[in-house]
Amino acid sequence: MKGRPKIRDDDDMTEIGDLGDDSYVHGKTLVKPDDQLDLTEVELKEEFTRILTANNPHAPQNIVRFNFKERTYKQTSSVEQIAIHFALDGNMLHKDSDEARRQRAKAGMGESKSEAALSEAGEEEGGEGEDGEKEEVVEAPPPKKESLRNQFNFSERASQTFNNPYRERGTATEPPPRANFSSTANQWEIYDAYYEDLQKQEKAKDKTKQIPTYRKEDDKTKKKLVAMETASDDISRVTRAAKIVERMVNQNTFDDIAQDFSYFEDASDEFRDQEGTLLPLWKFSFDKAKRLAVTSICWNPKYVDMFVVGHGSYDFTKQGRGMLLFYTLKNPSHPEYIYSTESGVMCLDIHPIYQYLVCVGFYDGSVGVFNTQEKRPGPVYKSTAKSGKHTDPVWQVKWQKDDLDNNLNLYSVSSDGRVVSWTLVKDELIYADVIKLTVDDLPTEGPDGTQLQLLGCGTSFDFHKKIDYLFLVGTEEGKIHKCSKAYSSQFLDTIDAHHMAVDAVRWNPFHPDIFISCSADWTVKIWDHNYGNQAMFTFDLNSAVGDVAWAPFSSTVFAAVTADGKVHVFDLNINKYEALCEQSVVQKKKTKLTHIEFNPRHMIICVGDERGYVTSLKLSPNLRKVPKKKKGEENVGIDHEIEIAKLDKILSLVREPDNKE
Repeated sequence: MKGRPKIRDDDDMTEIGDLGDDSYVHGKTLVKPDDQLDLTEVELKEEFTRILTANNPHAPQNIVRFNFKERTYKQTSSVEQIAIHFALDGNMLHKDSDEARRQRAKAGMGESKSEAALSEAGEEEGGEGEDGEKEEVVEAPPPKKESLRNQFNFSERASQTFNNPYRERGTATEPPPRANFSSTANQWEIYDAYYEDLQKQEKAKDKTKQIPTYRKEDDKTKKKLVAMETASDDISRVTRAAKIVERMVNQNTFDDIAQDFSYFEDASDEFRDQEGTLLPLWKFSFDKAKRLAVTSICWNPKYVDMFVVGHGSYDFTKQGRGMLLFYTLKNPSHPEYIYSTESGVMCLDIHPIYQYLVCVGFYDGSVGVFNTQEKRPGPVYKSTAKSGKHTDPVWQVKWQKDDLDNNLNLYSVSSDGRVVSWTLVKDELIYADVIKLTVDDLPTEGPDGTQLQLLGCGTSFDFHKKIDYLFLVGTEEGKIHKCSKAYSSQFLDTIDAHHMAVDAVRWNPFHPDIFISCSADWTVKIWDHNYGNQAMFTFDLNSAVGDVAWAPFSSTVFAAVTADGKVHVFDLNINKYEALCEQSVVQKKKTKLTHIEFNPRHMIICVGDERGYVTSLKLSPNLRKVPKKKKGEENVGIDHEIEIAKLDKILSLVREPDNKE
């Protein structure tokens, strides 16, 4: 007799004991269907996230309706997203339905039972009497059938009554008595009337100044009023919670950009050495500001996700209201703060230390300061005609260092030819004229022989980053004046920069001697203030240039916007002749771009147009090349010396020693 076989299964091998004869055992095999997918380890580890939205996935997206105005079929943008999950019908029944028959049957059974009870009572009364004679049975009248109230088709009688129309009743009154009066008004009679009115006003003021008597009832009424105010529904209690919920909804809606925008890259830049692209991220707009042009953009130096946009109009025939809007990248759908102004906002600037203070220049020539910490609908400070406001629109404002008494200080330039310094003292703005922009040194003679000094129209200015007293002023005549805070009578130097108005002038953030300017004569020019009237570089952009800005991460990168709706990005270190990127931003043709600003931390630019929209765009890798750090060096930040040397190397090719003053 042979023993039992010993079998041991391993992963790829099977041991067989003494089985005798020719018997054997097969190992385990895996049977896989033919249509099974083969996934790699990378595909198996890939996670699919699902985002919950309020849109109905089964809603039709291609509904077409006939437009009678244009006589064409057009696809409707509004789609009904409502999905009914529960519906409850009423309690009305059709007369021929099964349920109605059952209820009528139940009502019939009740009537038959009442008739049977009445018949039994009649038989007992109709029995034999005491004399053995049968009493006559008196038939009772049949009971009246009470009409049951139908709870399904019932309507009250009051709702069926007819309302009589109201009669018109007119009354006639006697006209008031009239009398004709005529007299002559002399100067002393007018004086006496004004004097009597003034005395009446003074008496009324004296009555109001009298000390009111104290009563306990007043305290009770005050407490009741306070209790009623606190008990009312106050929406300010849920403001913070509502803002958090709004941020959560927006983060869910813009999830693909909000969390990953810093990682989006244009892969095609690897195959293009000297070209780049701009990736659109968000578009910021507000319904009440869509008809107002974007007149200024400024990023917050501390909270780098927040920026301020000023709205107004550059057309003097369409002047009216203005708006000041605070946006954040965390909520592209709605502004964080909204301020409406009576006059158009033409320029603004955020204080570098106190980020809640924003100075604004208006079209009517006034200068104001807004404080976001105070719940005020308007500016905290504002200049008036008495306090020396400008007589023409204010085209640019800039915060400066505090004065010797530690009072906040700002500067403004206007087309009335004045550069004014404003100091915030207590509750008012105190002004001081820094310089007046004159056109020519020699005064011109007027029609009556008087000497007239023509004033220039200032459009923009910028202060030197290291030299505190030095600043540049651009004018409508196309000139750039070098000015000093210490000398108010004359300019340090004047440059015939452009043939038309200078729209913007800005110092380079790294190199202390280089500045850039743009104009409506289609050109952008780079200057060295040590080299006379000759521009280092001149770029023709084939359209009026609205604004230009230096990049905060490189001394050779700058961007400009033009009236044909394009953004031009240059990097002198890569190409000294043409732009690396020339991209159209606006959707509608003939829309002018007005302003551009770089984000201080992220590789993002914001562009504003004349229709009130602000578009955020991300620079591709070719447009933001930064020098690589050597091994062993810590990545602390941008090295200013390297950036200055990089720009000097490029400018050395165009500098001529003979032109140096």
